[in-house]
Amino acid sequence: MTIHRLVRNTPLEPEDIERLVAAYEKTLCAFRLVDRDDPLTEMIAKKVIEIYRMGVCDPAQICELTLKAFGDL
Repeated sequence: MTIHRLVRNTPLEPEDIERLVAAYEKTLCAFRLVDRDDPLTEMIAKKVIEIYRMGVCDPAQICELTLKAFGDL
């Protein structure tokens, strides 16, 4: 899974990683992306992490902001 690879060597707590994974999965579901090898999934994972680093911790909010950032795919 892309998001796990990106956060593997970061100093995040397990609950923070859970939030990121939840936001990532929710966003992929909203875009109906099932192929984890699709390059778009990495772009989404990076955006989820970026939004989290801006201080947004709620997975639903992270998802919403990620969806807005990408618009209609």
